Amino acid sequence: MNSILIKDVPQDERPRERLVKYGAKNLSTNELIAIILKTGTKDYSSKYLANEVLKLVKDVTDLKNITLNKLIKINGIGAVKAIDFLAALELGRRVYEAKPLDNNLKCNSAYKIFKHFKSELTGINQECFYCLYLNQQKMLIDKKLLFKGTLNKSLVHPREIFKEAYLASAAYIICIHNHPSGNVIPSSEDINITNNLVEIGKIQGIPIIDHIIVSDNNYYSFYENELIGR
Repeated sequence: MNSILIKDVPQDERPRERLVKYGAKNLSTNELIAIILKTGTKDYSSKYLANEVLKLVKDVTDLKNITLNKLIKINGIGAVKAIDFLAALELGRRVYEAKPLDNNLKCNSAYKIFKHFKSELTGINQECFYCLYLNQQKMLIDKKLLFKGTLNKSLVHPREIFKEAYLASAAYIICIHNHPSGNVIPSSEDINITNNLVEIGKIQGIPIIDHIIVSDNNYYSFYENELIGR
C-alpha cells in the first residue's frame, strides 16, 4: 500500500474528494485518519500511515488512549502530524461527551453527582481532578478541570481551587476525581489532600463539603463515609 501515493489514486477515490461527495459518515476510519494526517511522505501515502495508526489499537474506540510517543514512533508521522491527530481526537471527544454546565443541578447527593459526571471521568487512563462550585442552595454554578495526572500535594494547588471559587462567588466546593484502576477506595495521598483542602476551606470560609472518587461503575464519597463533616 505504501507504494501507492495519493497522487496516483484516481481523483474521485481520494479521501477528501470522497468526503465531499459522500459525506464524512460514509468514509472508512482509515480514510478519516488519512484526512487528519493531511499528507504522506515521499515513500508513504497518508492512507498507509493511517493503516499504521490503526495497527496500534484493537479497535477504533482504543484510539482515545493513543499517546504522542506511540504515534511519533511510526515512520512517516512526526510530531506535527501526531499533535494534529491528538487534537482532532480530543475535539471529537468534547463534542460528543462533554456536558454543558447544568445550573439546575442541585449537588446534594454523591450518587446524583456520580451519575451526572460519570461520562466525563470514566474511560480515561489518567486521573482528572475537577472542582464543582456551588451557591448557597448547593446549586451548581461552575465546574473546573484543574489538574491531570497522579494526584499529590505538589500537583493539587489549593490556590487554584480557591481562586476559582472566589471568581465564581461560590459558597461551597465539591472535589471529584477518577481512579482509572477502577478501585475507588481513597489512597493515603487522596486522604491527605482532602484533609488539607478541608482545613483551608474552613479558613477561607468556602467549605469543601465532599470529595468523590469515581470509576466506571462505582464511586466513593468522603462525606458519606464520614471523612468530611458538614
